[in-house]
Amino acid sequence: MPDADRPQELPARLLTDPEMINACRLRDFARVFRLVKTKAGIYPSMIARRCELTPSRVGEVIAGRRHLLHMDVIERIADGLRIPGHMLGLARRSWETPQALVVTEREAQQPSEPEETPSSLPGPDVDSILAVATRTSLSPATLEAFRSSIEDYWRRDNQHGGEPLRPAIVGQLRHVVELLKEDRPPSIQHGLYGIAAELARLTGWTYFDARQYNQARAYFTEALHLAKEIDDRQFMANVLACMSLQATYQDKPADSLALVTAAQDQARSAIGTTPRVLSMLSMREAFAHATLGSQARTHEAIKEAHRQFERIGQDDPDPAWVSYFDEPKLIVDTGIAHGRLGEAATAEPLIADALRREDHSNQRGRAFHAFWLARTQLDQGKLDQACHTATQALQPASAVASERVSGHLKEFYDQLAPHRQEPVALAFEARLREALPLVSGSTRP
Repeated sequence: MPDADRPQELPARLLTDPEMINACRLRDFARVFRLVKTKAGIYPSMIARRCELTPSRVGEVIAGRRHLLHMDVIERIADGLRIPGHMLGLARRSWETPQALVVTEREAQQPSEPEETPSSLPGPDVDSILAVATRTSLSPATLEAFRSSIEDYWRRDNQHGGEPLRPAIVGQLRHVVELLKEDRPPSIQHGLYGIAAELARLTGWTYFDARQYNQARAYFTEALHLAKEIDDRQFMANVLACMSLQATYQDKPADSLALVTAAQDQARSAIGTTPRVLSMLSMREAFAHATLGSQARTHEAIKEAHRQFERIGQDDPDPAWVSYFDEPKLIVDTGIAHGRLGEAATAEPLIADALRREDHSNQRGRAFHAFWLARTQLDQGKLDQACHTATQALQPASAVASERVSGHLKEFYDQLAPHRQEPVALAFEARLREALPLVSGSTRP
């Protein structure tokens, strides 16, 4: 792009202005646009042109009559106004990093679009024309097809990891968001919002599993906004619970507790929240308390999780997204919560029992739980058992592309440091080195 055509950079004094920083953090684009106008001289018509919005839409945003929620619009604003990605909860934008350095940035490795369109495929303009020409009205069957594909994505995510699936998931999310811009019957529109929210959550989950936390948070936030449009408080609780779990991985236990408490508030304010949902949320609360080291509150939350689980009825209208939280999952999460507290003797039999009963197709879950079992065994001085368990975990770990799995593997290896010269530890290390090329994201010990 010639220099004359490049978007004007925002003044450094504006990008460091606390009011601008706060407005971006909250994605309060009414304030952002006003600040850009008054402090950078970029007027609404210019904002509209640079962000590919209509002038009337910009005017409605500034007047507070419209809120911008969708990721594609937020990305256009960041790029058009040259707002650094981190200020809006996005990954580093391509224009922020010299091209030669882009490959070193983990958060920037996933291009949102291919740089070139293969000659055998039509260009994006032709795609848009064809989409208009072939557009048909949506039916309940169409919504069911979307939901079925989401269930299939989750199944494959458990088996293989979500990173290879992400381009397809994001593509479907963008397609559904485009469908939301048209007038539809209320029931169809409501269904589309729910589907878009689930796709955004799933995208966030794939980034979380890859330990790309900023991108995960951005998509989880989009999922919250979409669910709020249809007042689906149970689903909002689900998304907040995902964010709470991420906070435990980021070693932010206070944030984790705040997020899961907000999730429980949403669930309790919803009509028809099921005991299974409340049980799952109580277990996430137990994780947060355990990470904070609060023994009494962890035990109390575990007790509540089991009490709610006992209330589950055969005909409860559980949302599809909570079906994974079955009895083995309750048991293994109970064991992990005790393990986080350092109560290894209590945790070990619970995790071992759940592993015996767990679905063998869930490779990532089996790898996680086997490493947790090995850690509890090692904490009790059972070196032989721990190394045997961890060796068994290498097979499911190598079958799934998951940075989180690799992280658990490394944590266990680090725990072995005092025992590295023991024969059983040396044998595990040899097996580990054999498996490392197959385990996504692992670093050779």
